[in-house]
Amino acid sequence: MWESYKKGFKAYLQLEKSLAENSVEAYLADMEKLTAYLQVSNQMKTPEQVALKDLQHFIQWAAGLGLTASSQARMISGIKQFYRFCLLENITKTDPTALLEAPKLKRSLPDVLNFEEIESMINSIDLSKDEGGRNKAILETMYSCGLRVSEVVNLKLSSLYLDVGFIRVIGKGNKERLVPIGSSATKYIRIYNKDIRIHLAPRKDNEDILFLNRRGSKLSRVMIFYIIKDLAKKAGLTKNISPHTFRHSFATHLVEGGADLRAVQEMLGHESITTTEIYTHLDREYLRKTLEKFHPGFR
Repeated sequence: MWESYKKGFKAYLQLEKSLAENSVEAYLADMEKLTAYLQVSNQMKTPEQVALKDLQHFIQWAAGLGLTASSQARMISGIKQFYRFCLLENITKTDPTALLEAPKLKRSLPDVLNFEEIESMINSIDLSKDEGGRNKAILETMYSCGLRVSEVVNLKLSSLYLDVGFIRVIGKGNKERLVPIGSSATKYIRIYNKDIRIHLAPRKDNEDILFLNRRGSKLSRVMIFYIIKDLAKKAGLTKNISPHTFRHSFATHLVEGGADLRAVQEMLGHESITTTEIYTHLDREYLRKTLEKFHPGFR
């Protein structure tokens, strides 16, 4: 009974929502859990018959299986998406998830690098090697533009508008955005293109990819992780550093510098402003210095 609904839901996620394959699979896995619960509790209902209390009991059941609060929250998100699809397709007339609450999540703040730490990592690159020139261009671009690791490895030559200071980025859900790029990143991309990439023979379907490995293929996400972990070690940094640390640092430095949150949201490619709001975290010392500098009554 539910299989046809799940097939329709999958097509909706892929075609209308343009979600990545792993996101689609995660949502479908959530629906599998829901139907499994309905079976084991001997109350196999249609989507129209499922009520809010059924879903609340399902979440309690999932929690009893040991699912963490974050897993429960993601599962509720998947079920909400399913019922949006049901309403669009007139499978249901009401949405039982409207009042379904997700568990409160404690937002952990990621490690952030200051400008000197980023500089020390970039200065640790061995520029006597070809991959050094490439890696410098990669790190400069990541920090200048706040890119996700997937956006870096998929960056195309045809998406560079360096003369006017912009790059075109394909983000989550194949959404495009234009991101300003700084003069330093522009300089090292040009050096990499002129002195290093020109000597590589790109593999088939990689001709338009900007950053290539020595075999002419697109870099993997894992390779970017390895490059950054290695440079952090060489720079003597003990923070938990990943490619995403550069994105976090980019956003945090903008917000601390007074950038408008909507502008940061646009540059990061966040669909919701609430995702961007994590970057409003400022350490106590920064807040104290700000008050000392700008508040006439602060002593």
